[in-house]
Amino acid sequence: MDTFEIDGPVRLSGTIDVAGSKNATLPIMAGALLAGGQTIIENAPNLADIAGFETILQSLGVPTQRSGGNLAIDATKIENPVGEYDLVRKMRASICILGPLLARCGQVKVSMPGGCAIGDRPVDIHLRGLKELGAQIHLENGYIVATVPPGGLRGKQIFLGGPFGSTVLGTDNVMMAACLAKGTTVIESAACEPEVADLANFLNAMGAKIKGIGSPRLTIEGVKELKPIRYKVIGDRIEAGTFMVAAAITGGSLYVRHCSLNDMVAITDRLNHIGVDVEETPDGCFVNRSGPIRPADITTQPYPGFPTDLQAQFMTLLALANGNSVITEKIYPDRFMHVAELNRMGAGLRKEGPSVFIPGTDKLVAAPVMASDLRASAALVLAGMAAHGKTIINRVYHIDRGYEKIEEKLNAVGAKIYRKQI
Repeated sequence: MDTFEIDGPVRLSGTIDVAGSKNATLPIMAGALLAGGQTIIENAPNLADIAGFETILQSLGVPTQRSGGNLAIDATKIENPVGEYDLVRKMRASICILGPLLARCGQVKVSMPGGCAIGDRPVDIHLRGLKELGAQIHLENGYIVATVPPGGLRGKQIFLGGPFGSTVLGTDNVMMAACLAKGTTVIESAACEPEVADLANFLNAMGAKIKGIGSPRLTIEGVKELKPIRYKVIGDRIEAGTFMVAAAITGGSLYVRHCSLNDMVAITDRLNHIGVDVEETPDGCFVNRSGPIRPADITTQPYPGFPTDLQAQFMTLLALANGNSVITEKIYPDRFMHVAELNRMGAGLRKEGPSVFIPGTDKLVAAPVMASDLRASAALVLAGMAAHGKTIINRVYHIDRGYEKIEEKLNAVGAKIYRKQI
């Protein structure tokens, strides 16, 4: 098992590149199942989660092949439309095969998914949406079993809102299935995230007819078939946001390339409030902090609100603010396993229900810590670069799921991160 040893504090300076979006690539890989033939995804990040999803596709009888930043998926034939437990349990996004396999094959069996330990994330909204299209669904020994009725899937007006707002993967699943349904489907309370929009643009390039992309109302006119294409995914806004916080927490200056600030308005708003300068460029942004870190209140919300996937990173930054801050988690109220680890480093955080109170401290101190999930891992790396002494992060396999060679990228701009095997 690998660990990170991080010497701090450091000041980052230079240029850092953002990889393709993990959260866009995974559902697009699933979307490739809708078209017979070879689809090529450009700018696909080289991550553990992507490799894991490739294994799932291969278990379906769908070959995949990576060449540099391109990922080829040949869905000419789907031999086994079953998402096996041993594969699906490892990754939440694996549920995305449900909609396209149902629409393409007429039947599908998928294990209930797994993923990071960040709280309860049920799939009932996915199933409700597919049932509205006419799918017959039941649970069998931990598997979701779905079939298309004799008349096929049929378009309908569907509401996908849930107790914590819209559902990203639920929107993805229903949208993909609706592409091959008869008639017109209208999804109300659709997720508006850029990754959902990227999937919709991908599907339209394949021949789908989706309108309202990026809005809470998607209108999908069903078509008979989709065709394989070559498509480039967007940059990863969560990785970009993590690097922006890295510049801020180290009092550094970074040119963050291959990202779009149009997708990160809430992120740049909070950074500006905290005292971080963000200057937009044609292919990214310059990020610089020279003054003190100011306190802020942050509430996570569905897009275009502040993303839950950057909550832990901003909590680490605000731990060094000159004053009191509050972060409230409205998406996954239990997503606070990093709080105890940051407190080991002197953060002094106090959790009360869905909120964490952050008093602000002069400095963080190095300590051995444990990564609990993907974004918490990134937060601990940020803390290690700002802390005084040598921080040791255990279980860094979590970070490899969503950040491509993060230690190499950060070391190139001034970090001192050493990957070691124990």
